[in-house]
Amino acid sequence: MNIRAKIFGGRVAAEEPLIRAKKPKGAKAEALDTIAVARETHRQSNDRGEDRHRLVGEHARITHEGTEVEVELINLSGGGAMIAGPFKAKLWDRVDLHLGANGTIECAVRWLRHGRVGLEFAHETRLDCSLHDVAKILHDVIERSFPDIALAVVESEPAMPPTADTADDHRAAPRHPLIWKGTLHHDFQSDTVRIRNISATGAMVETSAKVRVGAEPLLDLGTDVSMAATVEWAVGDQIGLRFHTAFDLNRLSSAQPTVAPKAWQPPAYMQLDQEDRWGRLSLSELSQELEGFLKR
Repeated sequence: MNIRAKIFGGRVAAEEPLIRAKKPKGAKAEALDTIAVARETHRQSNDRGEDRHRLVGEHARITHEGTEVEVELINLSGGGAMIAGPFKAKLWDRVDLHLGANGTIECAVRWLRHGRVGLEFAHETRLDCSLHDVAKILHDVIERSFPDIALAVVESEPAMPPTADTADDHRAAPRHPLIWKGTLHHDFQSDTVRIRNISATGAMVETSAKVRVGAEPLLDLGTDVSMAATVEWAVGDQIGLRFHTAFDLNRLSSAQPTVAPKAWQPPAYMQLDQEDRWGRLSLSELSQELEGFLKR
């Protein structure tokens, strides 16, 4: 500090105060973010932007060619999964992935590399009920949600689908392109979910939101179709729900689904081509097949 300037005055003295003002410390009355709270423990990981798709130490079961095998679940999200396990698969093999109660999803092998297998999930919502009930529900949905699709008169009766006593009842069900979506109300928030499969007792839904196991959400499909449920498990983006009361799948005809796109965009890690070999029927083709099936 210039003492001479302070005594005799001058420009510097006018600009520089003799006693500097102290900066206030502590919390401000209207700013809670000025309170410093010491963290008792250090962060063990970056949990704000964690990659929920990469799984560590997670296992699941698959059914491949009639045999159940335990596999390591490496990655699960975006309509596909990456697994590794003691089974030999070929491209486009059918695989059923079992994640938990109400958590079976049909998959197809899309790539094989270094002992790992890339699975693509079936696009449509799986309806876990008898073949006849599936056909009736789909028929009612097309009539109600897609009235512009005319149910053509089938002159020759189509081939009868395999009966329910076949080894795989679901494989014989009509392949449809319909996807049901809904809203999951949980823990004071609401998130859009995709219904992967649904039965009278529960459902598996896909969502990017974090939903805790043990929560009791409400699954809302719109048009007064809603079910109270309990979250029984959560793996990656997939969540298993157990309904509190039995759900009548015929009510799905009141909830309008969307139609699976022709070109499905796979997750980057699956590195797929755009070939679609699921063999889904179009809505008009499906309506004709269902019409003949239900007349029998």
